[in-house]
Amino acid sequence: MTTKTLTGPKLKTALPGPNAKRVLDGDNKYISPSYTRSYPLVAKHGRGLVITDVDGNEFLDFSAGIAVTSTGHCHPDVVAAIQKQAGELIHMSGTDFYYESMVTLAERLSKIAPMPGPHKIYYGNSGAEAIEAALKLARYHTKRQNVIAFFGAFHGRTMGALSLTASKPQQKRRFAPLVPGVTHVRYPDVYRGCEGGAQDAEKFALGCARFIEDKLFKTILAPEEVAAIFVEPVQGEGGYVIAPTIFMQELRRICDKHGILLVADEVQSGAGRTGKWWAIEHTGVQPDIVCIAKGIASGMPLGITLSKAEIMDWVPGSHASTFGGNPVCIAAALATLDVIERENLLRNSTEVGNHMLRRMADWPNKHKLVGDVRGRGLMIGVEIVKDKKTKEYGAAERDRIIELAFERGILFLGCGPSTIRIAPPLVVTKDEAEVAVEALEECISIVGKGA
Repeated sequence: MTTKTLTGPKLKTALPGPNAKRVLDGDNKYISPSYTRSYPLVAKHGRGLVITDVDGNEFLDFSAGIAVTSTGHCHPDVVAAIQKQAGELIHMSGTDFYYESMVTLAERLSKIAPMPGPHKIYYGNSGAEAIEAALKLARYHTKRQNVIAFFGAFHGRTMGALSLTASKPQQKRRFAPLVPGVTHVRYPDVYRGCEGGAQDAEKFALGCARFIEDKLFKTILAPEEVAAIFVEPVQGEGGYVIAPTIFMQELRRICDKHGILLVADEVQSGAGRTGKWWAIEHTGVQPDIVCIAKGIASGMPLGITLSKAEIMDWVPGSHASTFGGNPVCIAAALATLDVIERENLLRNSTEVGNHMLRRMADWPNKHKLVGDVRGRGLMIGVEIVKDKKTKEYGAAERDRIIELAFERGILFLGCGPSTIRIAPPLVVTKDEAEVAVEALEECISIVGKGA
């Protein structure tokens, strides 16, 4: 069973506390300045939704370590699986030898894959590595060189994944030349893309997909030279923007027509976060390749590229990873799947997520800074704007709201230009959600009065 947590935060010191300040000084001296930190949390201990810092302050974590700790921090079953495996075998390298657990996990994943089998699976260490593998596999299998991705996408920071990424300029600044052959097109952000109702939104989303065939393929990009389309069913770093079903259906049609692979990046949206195993399942569309990481192993580093078996046709030496499929990480993943199934966390994601969405539904009318509230399951975005008519991004206001929430013991993160990301562990209760939502609304009101 999940370890029970306190409903609300408990703060003992001013933030950051004295021990945290000491660590921050050391971090400033020794650690790469490329990391992005939203506020001075120095974590020491975690159980369920509660993170305790080095000064004993307890926070409710509604970031889940960037949507990673799906079963909560240090779920006892996951911890036990890690400890047991660490006492038996930590490493031998699945690149050159064999682990039985690699097969066991592959069988489990094949049963819940969002497309029919048979399947093949490649193991890496992160979401970026899962994307890199998918990019190489798509080129290898199709013998084509070009790929299509979307503005607002975040697929990772390694060079291939970075070439697909189109979220923020800083992520690419001074790293060119990137991997060639990537073309970006518009993602259907309905909130910013159309002013009308559902019918206009559907027309807009359909137009975003058809632009590929109607414009790109008739001007600059030969369809027979496109290997894959990479898409996030819900854009993560791009702002928790949901891809409409008709958009995903049209991408599938285009791919089928032109022999292009459809790659679903489920790194952030997968492993039950949206109330289904994979966010793409909400659309009924079946991908050719799925990229998995983050929540699949509840905090242990594991990246997975899952494809239809006939697609993963590369030969030995084409791609590999020394640490990918590490037995300790796989043990954590198997335990994570067990916990999600046994504790009905897909249902909990849906129920608690819907509760929060209902609770926040009137915020765009109630708060002048809230432009939109959107989400699926426990993947919810609150878009902060300076002006509702112009929809001007409220990045500074968003950041201040997140800082105020931290000062009240609630951990949120931003995403996109000005969205607040709400992504708690899948074990979150309605009571915990209510505490976080009330605190967030208070912070929005405070910043709104000063805006």
